[in-house]
Amino acid sequence: QVQLVESGGGSVQAGGSLRLSCAVSGYTPSTYCMGWFRQAPGKEIERVATIDSDGTTAYADSVKGRFTISRDNAKKTLYLQMNSLKLEDTATYSCAADLLMRWCNPGRPMDHWGKGTLVTISS
Repeated sequence: QVQLVESGGGSVQAGGSLRLSCAVSGYTPSTYCMGWFRQAPGKEIERVATIDSDGTTAYADSVKGRFTISRDNAKKTLYLQMNSLKLEDTATYSCAADLLMRWCNPGRPMDHWGKGTLVTISS
């Protein structure tokens, strides 16, 4: 059974850093497209970062140069390192996977989701 469980959220001041983790069970993270998404209150869900099976990454313009997506297959974990955090990064962050695709396609919805972890940035 596929499960995605996020952790690492919390409150941090603007300019600080957080690392989110997503524990994967049921498959090896490098096999398929995986990604991080976020949703702020009252806003649409945003694709933050994705990683293909070959390690190719992609980022939203809003986080380029500040966030890094990575994975550890031995630990079966997906990560999102977030640096230089801004107030507008406040959101619930969820990891997700497309278990039908090895390469991420922005036009395809992910088919497995974690429940999310809340990140709050304060001034």
